[in-house]
Amino acid sequence: MKKHLLYLALPLLSIGAGAHAEASVTLYGSMDAGVGYVSNLRGSSSFLAQQGTYQADRWGLMGLEDLGGGMKSMFKLESGFSTITGAMSSAGTLFNRQAYVGLSDNRIGTVTLGRQTDFHFEMLGPLSTAQALGDFSAFHPGNLDGLGNTVPVQLPSTVKFRSQPFSGITVGAIYGFSNAAGSTAGHSVGFGADYANGPFNLAAVYSEYQNRTLSLAGGLGLTGFQGVSLTGGAPFVADRVKNAGIGGSYQWGAIKLHGLLTQVRIEQNGHTDNYRAIDAGINFQLTPAYQIDAGAWTTTLSGNRWTQLTLANVYVLSKTTQLYADLMVEQASQGAVASTLGIGSASSNRQTVVLTGIHRLF
Repeated sequence: MKKHLLYLALPLLSIGAGAHAEASVTLYGSMDAGVGYVSNLRGSSSFLAQQGTYQADRWGLMGLEDLGGGMKSMFKLESGFSTITGAMSSAGTLFNRQAYVGLSDNRIGTVTLGRQTDFHFEMLGPLSTAQALGDFSAFHPGNLDGLGNTVPVQLPSTVKFRSQPFSGITVGAIYGFSNAAGSTAGHSVGFGADYANGPFNLAAVYSEYQNRTLSLAGGLGLTGFQGVSLTGGAPFVADRVKNAGIGGSYQWGAIKLHGLLTQVRIEQNGHTDNYRAIDAGINFQLTPAYQIDAGAWTTTLSGNRWTQLTLANVYVLSKTTQLYADLMVEQASQGAVASTLGIGSASSNRQTVVLTGIHRLF
């Protein structure tokens, strides 16, 4: 009897082992730490330790299982943290960057559900000065247009579709549930499309968000907006935000040109204002190991303007280790104060930042 049971169990064990062999789980991450100098940080020059400049500090797990017939299941759990302090980037949320599970079909595309980023970060972000140069502090003030993967880019309770490329075109849509009966708070919807053909790339995105919290005090140094006091760093919650952008890049040998336009329409209690950004830059691959880049943008909101120039140097020690040194000069006008993303606000309209450090992938 025991022999008969053993003969029955062996094929089942073989099936289980075969299925397990077709699945994989990967641990990955990024650590980035350096030092910096700020000419004017709330009225004083400062030296500081800085993390996540070249890439965001993060660790995660991602899994893939081949289901056969061109279908796969997947998951991703990703958490942001600070290399220099060890703290999570969002207190109380372990997987604060991404947490999703889904299915893909190699003929149609991928559907995922969970906490995810929208297409402003995924499709348009790589065309920005900040992502193209590898400098988090070169994103636009407050990251209102969502090109950098930081608050409030991550969207909880979403379902997302991204198609397989067809003749170089990829399209996508994302829908965020409010999860509150009788309320639209937290509801979002977005669309994106990009086109890749050899050295040429184009992207266009659009999203709408209900009851969106925007970083106007800490991110732009504003003390008030649309009749709302922001003293003491008070948050600003817009009734509705409409975010649109378009951009492109072209690779010409060792030179890459990139540029984009974004507009964020902010509506709150009958008031409407537009946050607009124009962004362009150039990357030079001088040697296989050394790259020097330059980019600039100008951003306007409610009569205020912020303009920043960035110069970046990256030296590649290996596929996983890079050294960098960046210079940023920001100028504000019409009464605004300079406020470099991730650094903090100046007490005047000018701020110069120098950042240098080491980045390591694993």
